[in-house]
Amino acid sequence: MINFHVDRSSSVPAYAQLVRQVREGLRIGTLRPGDQLPTVRSVVTSCTVNPTTVLKAYRELELSGLVEARQGAGTFVTGTLGDADPHAMARLRASLARWLGQARDAGLEDEDVQALLASVIVENSTRPGARVAPGGGLPKKEGAA
Repeated sequence: MINFHVDRSSSVPAYAQLVRQVREGLRIGTLRPGDQLPTVRSVVTSCTVNPTTVLKAYRELELSGLVEARQGAGTFVTGTLGDADPHAMARLRASLARWLGQARDAGLEDEDVQALLASVIVENSTRPGARVAPGGGLPKKEGAA
């Protein structure tokens, strides 16, 4: 089950942070169809947010076709995002964790890391022959659908 967190210092609204975390979980494979999202009450308690905030996030996810609310049972993942090989994702995640450790050792903070990553994504997406997923994101492999 996903453990939500809300960054109060972020300019991103709390409901959007919750939506993003579900979408990221679907992309990296930590959430799969059939998984149950935490109850509204548990998210309210753990993240100290208003119930309306959680309901708004869950409603947006439902309208996107990613989750389904089942009366009396909870909210369940029904959709998917991305089609990356889970083993490749695990290897890349481990590699990225090592790189992040090096960035921390070099004195980079979260905003520095995010800016660096964003700049590399932009540079690679504008490179001749680079393919970008619809709506932005990481370039797709050649021959990928």
